[in-house]
Amino acid sequence: MEDVAIEQGDDLTLLAGIKAGNEIAYQRLVELYRDIVFNTCLGLLQNREDAEDIAQEVFIKIFRSARAFRGEAKLSTWIYRITISTSLDLLRSRKRKKRFALVQSLFGTGETEGVDEQSPFVHPGVALENKERATVLFKAIASLPENQRVAFTLHKVEGLSYQEICSVMNASLPAVESLMHRAKGNLRVKLADYYNDHK
Repeated sequence: MEDVAIEQGDDLTLLAGIKAGNEIAYQRLVELYRDIVFNTCLGLLQNREDAEDIAQEVFIKIFRSARAFRGEAKLSTWIYRITISTSLDLLRSRKRKKRFALVQSLFGTGETEGVDEQSPFVHPGVALENKERATVLFKAIASLPENQRVAFTLHKVEGLSYQEICSVMNASLPAVESLMHRAKGNLRVKLADYYNDHK
């Protein structure tokens, strides 16, 4: 495969190159999708170090599973799916550890140390004067049910349209609209006390 074709950023050309073991194609794919993957990880995980680690894991998975990509969805959709799945796997693992540690502490058989809540997160793109509100907002987003959290993050943080979210989440438009409606409703409830106190 010619390097010129890779420079054009054609998804199928990139995938063909990666399947053939072309390192330039893989490097080009990383360059094209690095920000998307990292920002999605950051929005879901709300921790920069975790986002960096998971982003690396995502690209390893992309490289290893490139041969399985059949082109039934856009490359970006496939990459979003891997990114979301890998990020949620980490969150689920942490929840299991917290529950296990809590049970241990209740029976006096262990400590909860090391599984405490993370320090407040503020997205790096948030302006300084909005940091307090952003911290409260992201904490509320983190408490949403999984699918609502994914849909809301993809739409409000990543800027994806509802139709794009449908493809990524493999859901119908009414289902995505319902997720967003419920997410917004839940956030209004969770944020009501904060905004009432800061009128």
